[in-house]
Amino acid sequence: MKLLHFSDLHLGVELYGTPDSRTGLSSRVSDFLRMFDIIVERAIDEQYDAVLFSGDAFKNRDPSPTLQREFAKRVTKLARAGVPIVIIVGNHDLPNVLTRATPVEIYQVLSIPGVHVCRQIERVDVQTRSGLLQIVALPWVTRSMLLALPQYREMGDVDLEREMASLIANAVRGLMSELDPRHPAVLMAHVSVQGASLGYEQSIMLGRDVTVGLDDLNSRGFDYVALGHIHKHQVLSTNPPSVYAGSPERIDFGEEHEAKGYVSLTIEPNEGTTRETAWEFVELPARVFKTLRLAALGDDPMEIARRDVVRLANEYREAVTRCFIQVDPGREKSVNAQEIRRLLLENGAGVVTHVIIESETTNRAREQISADAARDSMKMLQRWAEVRNYDQALRDRVLERGRELIERRQTEQGRGGRHG
Repeated sequence: MKLLHFSDLHLGVELYGTPDSRTGLSSRVSDFLRMFDIIVERAIDEQYDAVLFSGDAFKNRDPSPTLQREFAKRVTKLARAGVPIVIIVGNHDLPNVLTRATPVEIYQVLSIPGVHVCRQIERVDVQTRSGLLQIVALPWVTRSMLLALPQYREMGDVDLEREMASLIANAVRGLMSELDPRHPAVLMAHVSVQGASLGYEQSIMLGRDVTVGLDDLNSRGFDYVALGHIHKHQVLSTNPPSVYAGSPERIDFGEEHEAKGYVSLTIEPNEGTTRETAWEFVELPARVFKTLRLAALGDDPMEIARRDVVRLANEYREAVTRCFIQVDPGREKSVNAQEIRRLLLENGAGVVTHVIIESETTNRAREQISADAARDSMKMLQRWAEVRNYDQALRDRVLERGRELIERRQTEQGRGGRHG
């Protein structure tokens, strides 16, 4: 049985994008759709038995009708080609109010053959060309689900997390007891697993994570564990393979050096009722993010910077590019950032996010700050952004995201919450 596992599509990310006149979408949205198209086409052309999507279809819980249409095109293409897809709900798919629908539940309501959507912890039997595939689905579980029950409302964070891990373990164990050992079984989970290495998703996660161990997931009872939620591809266990597929497209420079793709796996019968799972990570041609660091020291830093930008053109062609130029102290104004930006674009950069001129003086810059200002997190962030000499667009994004994090932290402190 041949399966394709991918996760964390996050349709709707527009950071560092430009308007695409052909589609009316951001160029970055087009990047994400391009990776999705490759996954769908390979699943069909290479005759996969099923596609396993481990959650987070969209960037946020209220995607635009256009994004929902684009996602639906690709899901229905799989269904029409006879390739079943199993979708579990991730944290970005969940609405604020538990009784509201998620963006992907429409497929469940329409009962499209071959499309399975799981919002609850449940077992799903999927009929494939190679036989029956048993899925135990563990979508994103929130603290609010427990806090809605009176017996949990007075629990502290540590006790509540322990209780949630126990409930998850018991639910998975109960569903495992229903599995038929004659057929392949896969656990699909959108969750943070202990020991996983986090990536950029730390800064875009909604809410706080509940962390569980592979033992809590009873992973040894499955042929494969298809994990989602963490964007960095990684293997947590080989017996059975417990794998974060990672995201199929880069979101920010925090993922500059991470490979992006999906997992291709095959579950084969061995002796008797035992099976063997072989898998490989398949890298996708995701948008390149490139950081250029140029040393333009000496009497003519602009000429040195201009020469290096041209010389290194192959390294940033079609990439989302940022450029840091180091100059001698006192020569910060000798390099024209706008001219460098123009030169980068002329030599093939897809997008230039910012050009920053640095020296030892600017790197060591410090500002005298009053005690009152030091206690004001937002003022501190504003002054830090000023010292970094970011362009206005980047500064606005930094301040907007910083304000969200500061407000969240203040809210948690007011409730006696734990930070981590």
